[in-house]
Amino acid sequence: MNSLLTVDLGHDSYPIIIEEHGLSHIALTVQEHVPHTRLFCVTDENVAALYLPKLKEHIELQDVFIILAGESSKSIENWLAICQQFLTNGIKRGDAVMALGGGVVGDIAGFAAASIMRGTKFIQIPTTLLAQVDSAVGGKTAINTPAGKNLIGSFYQPSLVVTDVSTLKTLPKRELIAGYAEVLKYALIQDVDFFEWLNEHANKILECDSAAISHAVHTSCTAKADIVARDEREHGCRALLNLGHTFGHALEGIAGYDGTLLHGEAVLIGMDMALYCSVLHSLAPESDLTRLRAHYDEHDLWPDYKITASADDLITHMKGDKKHTADHMVFILMRGIGAAFISHDLNADQLKEYLVDYLNQL
Repeated sequence: MNSLLTVDLGHDSYPIIIEEHGLSHIALTVQEHVPHTRLFCVTDENVAALYLPKLKEHIELQDVFIILAGESSKSIENWLAICQQFLTNGIKRGDAVMALGGGVVGDIAGFAAASIMRGTKFIQIPTTLLAQVDSAVGGKTAINTPAGKNLIGSFYQPSLVVTDVSTLKTLPKRELIAGYAEVLKYALIQDVDFFEWLNEHANKILECDSAAISHAVHTSCTAKADIVARDEREHGCRALLNLGHTFGHALEGIAGYDGTLLHGEAVLIGMDMALYCSVLHSLAPESDLTRLRAHYDEHDLWPDYKITASADDLITHMKGDKKHTADHMVFILMRGIGAAFISHDLNADQLKEYLVDYLNQL
């Protein structure tokens, strides 16, 4: 299933093109949507080995910057090196930075695009399931610091997103499951019918069945495009897209971004934590937590990771979350599957009590 979606942001609107073998048509696609543009590409070592030669077959690249694969590459040092190399090699404001890869590549390339000349054009070519359904859409760009994940960055929308679902066939199962976490997120936020569809088709998605993958990507991108169009800068409903992320980011920070816990794996745990918290506070029925955990078990989704952090460790990391204000801790909780909401009502004492309870039941 090939499809064309639009993220409707007025002057900053852009298309999302979803198709198999989209890299083979990349020259025509770029010429149609971002014409007369020189291209400067950021990718990682793994994606470069798989797809950079194919990309070069179809389109001319002025320069390529290759980072190491992994979350630790979203660093100030790499961001600065990308900017300096592209400036040295003649990038101009009318040129485009192209991100070929997963969420790490998209985040750092997007922040470089936002920074160089106060903003060049930006093209996303996501090659992981997580990036295709989430991070490549919506314009969030950032790098990590010792103070926390994604704390330096900007909202900077791409000019074009080209999603070639055939690239997912080279991903290891663990990466597919990490990406599936973000697919499941959209169902848990606002679409119980999609959750039921995922119950029936999750295995096909994780086996890279083209029809199932295409439907999952299309449905996820449609949901995200709608939310982003209503709240581009996360002043309201866009915060719902952080379901599982406040808990998950704390786990990632404690793990040290060293690959022992992938972002999507942390989100899977974080969504379970969010629903458990909702049940504990009588906000959601326990039967829905049972349904979610049955889904995890049936499709072998639970990460091979043991949480050794204490409640205090988790709270320390959560306090650095971008959603929190000076006065309130903000969490995305659930009234049930398909009914997420933004909560400002969980105070520090309640949070610690909940976390102790959660960790004890593992």
